[in-house]
Amino acid sequence: MPLEGHQENLYNIGVSYKKADAQTRGSFSLSEENQIALLQDAKENGIEGIFVLSTCNRTEVTGFAEHPFQLISLLCKYSNGSVEEFVKVSNVHKNQEAILHLFRMGTGLDSQILGDYEIVGQLRKAFKQAKEHKTTNAYFERLLNNVMQASKRVKNETKLSSGTTSVSYAAVQYIIKNLPDYNSKNILVFGLGKMGKHTCKNLAEYTQNKSVCLINRTEEKAAAFVKEHTSIRKATFSDLSSEIENTDVLIVSTGADIPTITKKHVSFTKKLLILDLSMPANVSKEVYGFENITVVNVDDLSKVTDETLAIRQQEIPVAEKIIEIHKEEFNQWLNHRRFTPAISALKQSLEAIQQDEIAFHRKKIKDFDEEQAAVITSRFIQKITTQFVKHLKDENTSIPESINVVAKMFGANLDKTHAEDY
Repeated sequence: MPLEGHQENLYNIGVSYKKADAQTRGSFSLSEENQIALLQDAKENGIEGIFVLSTCNRTEVTGFAEHPFQLISLLCKYSNGSVEEFVKVSNVHKNQEAILHLFRMGTGLDSQILGDYEIVGQLRKAFKQAKEHKTTNAYFERLLNNVMQASKRVKNETKLSSGTTSVSYAAVQYIIKNLPDYNSKNILVFGLGKMGKHTCKNLAEYTQNKSVCLINRTEEKAAAFVKEHTSIRKATFSDLSSEIENTDVLIVSTGADIPTITKKHVSFTKKLLILDLSMPANVSKEVYGFENITVVNVDDLSKVTDETLAIRQQEIPVAEKIIEIHKEEFNQWLNHRRFTPAISALKQSLEAIQQDEIAFHRKKIKDFDEEQAAVITSRFIQKITTQFVKHLKDENTSIPESINVVAKMFGANLDKTHAEDY
């Protein structure tokens, strides 16, 4: 495991909405199949702890490596992005920075729309996937557990997630703000993933539009959905072009790896608003730029503000305090994990000296009180090891150097049991 004796660090590398636009993020997006291939490749090449997260706002790889390039090359290998492109728009976090990044992401502080908690489920799913493919370890298990605890507290104890400002909500708000007669417009939702479902529900909640049509490749899912939501009409995938011809607003959320809406689907003689909620983009670039066609992507939608965002901003310091508590809790566990092998080895070395000395004095001293000598020397051992723990926990201490010195003094094999200082 990379906590013991390896010259490895924890890295979080990737691209996100902060530096990369939707098109660039699409290049680095990883399908579920490629995520699994990446994990298996990493495992076969000796990376013992790694997980992958790929959403519309970010694609990130978190893992232990000697150098971040090991993770970067894996990302570029299984996505359509290049190393040259990655360097221009990437984020690379190391050790404590990587830990803090995961906490901020898991609590909604790093979301494109502040407080958007969809990332929490995505993070859980990413870790579950890694666990299924045996690329996690006790370190990640504990870290993600602490992140989720912090996330739950931030959600329950602050107003960081007050109101509704998800991308699917922003899409409906965009329609409301930009189409004066939106309730009488024909709206077509193409794709019934999580985003598509939320969009349909938001249309029902925030509009009185009764002309919403749903198309999904898997018709059974669409049929089951419209059975529960009777105000929505279902059409078949084969009718996609004709339905687009009759619609005023097309909302695309198919989640495919390649564009599902191309030039052949669209008539350029009538006005059409297209909202592309997918990553990578599901609307082909050839559809852009025509006078009657307006295409809006996830980055455009993130600019749709809500009065609740002002309330959320005020909650950031409270959320950061909660993060600090749970981050410190994780680091205390980490410290204990790092020091335990060295302390155990030192204690064993001192106990061996104790037994030798008691055996020596048993032969030399008549009526030697062996039991009393054991009690006294055991107290010495306890005080020495306690002092050693305090010394190691001093953040200004060079831990490898300290362990080497003590190892030489007592002849203990402490250097091989030392864990890296994360």
